[in-house]
Amino acid sequence: MNTSKIQAGVTAVGRGATVTFFAGVTAVNGARLVSEGRYMVPIGASAVACAVVLLVPRLRRTAPVVVTAVTAWWGWLGTLLLTVVLYDLATARRRKAALLCVAIALGANLLGYPPTRLWNEQQYVTALALWLVAYAVGMWVAVRRRLVRALAADVEHLRVEAQLREEAARIAERSRIAAEMHDVLAHRLSLIALHTGVLATRGDTLPAPLAERLALLRGASTEALSDLRDVLGVLRAPGVEPHGAVSTPLPGDVRQLVDDARAAAQPVALTIHGRPQDAPTTHRLAVYRIAQEALTNARKHADGAPVTLTVDYRSPATRVEVTNPAGRPGPTAADGSGYGLVGLRERVSALGGRLDAGPAGAGSWRLAARIPHPADTDGKDTPT
Repeated sequence: MNTSKIQAGVTAVGRGATVTFFAGVTAVNGARLVSEGRYMVPIGASAVACAVVLLVPRLRRTAPVVVTAVTAWWGWLGTLLLTVVLYDLATARRRKAALLCVAIALGANLLGYPPTRLWNEQQYVTALALWLVAYAVGMWVAVRRRLVRALAADVEHLRVEAQLREEAARIAERSRIAAEMHDVLAHRLSLIALHTGVLATRGDTLPAPLAERLALLRGASTEALSDLRDVLGVLRAPGVEPHGAVSTPLPGDVRQLVDDARAAAQPVALTIHGRPQDAPTTHRLAVYRIAQEALTNARKHADGAPVTLTVDYRSPATRVEVTNPAGRPGPTAADGSGYGLVGLRERVSALGGRLDAGPAGAGSWRLAARIPHPADTDGKDTPT
């Protein structure tokens, strides 16, 4: 159920109970006053004024002094109405207005005719006690409301901060992808330029058309190296650089990654299906980063637990799955930004794939990704 509806319902019930209570007090007090002949205020007018004060909260909040000045002459009915006014003033933290209303109520008693017939000493004490309780409850409600608003503001601040951190993680991952692709493509274009340059040095022994085409190929590859920096710069946000030095992994680096983990006493079972060359370079880079993040997280949160890493490069999609059972937290469990998975999802999504991470039963954890090969259009299936 909606919280606002619950609050509205509670407010309506409370207002109805208050009106019923004051209606009863008005009737009983009015009958007594008429029988004793003490007041000449018409009971009907008092009832109407009481209903207006109770049913129009804005009147109590915007003109509390006027309300008190009018109702202070009604004996105990005015005393009880003043408790409502003081409660409203306390919730609004209007101390001066509350003191003025109390002064008006006491002054009305002193100016009443005859003065001794309005309140006696016991009634003074009772009235002051009611007013103090009403004001104290109002202050408590005011403090609670401020606390709730502060907590709501903190929650909203944390939500916005989390969104900004996620966006920063995505931007950093795009920057890292750009740097990696620059390294890979620059290496290959450099090889093309190098080999065509070597062949061009033998221009005297080559047919003229072939030498001319080699010169064009070398010039095109050199220009491509320059254009590459501009094209891949689209993936970089202005002023944002990847965290730390970016090292571009090679196709065989997954095995090296596992060997390094084993050397650090982390038990890892690696299974590879297909050849890395069966998948695009971007897929191999993604596999490396996924395996790297998964092994790091396993060391942090399940130190010493065996890790199972399965990689499948075969068509129609590159698949990687990492699982590990629960274990004791490692010494670096509190390190890191906590947004590594956000970056991985950004990378996999950019390649048209999907990454899932979460519990896999019996306290184990599973990280799986499926990245379709360029010829495969069914790239949004759930990783298996």
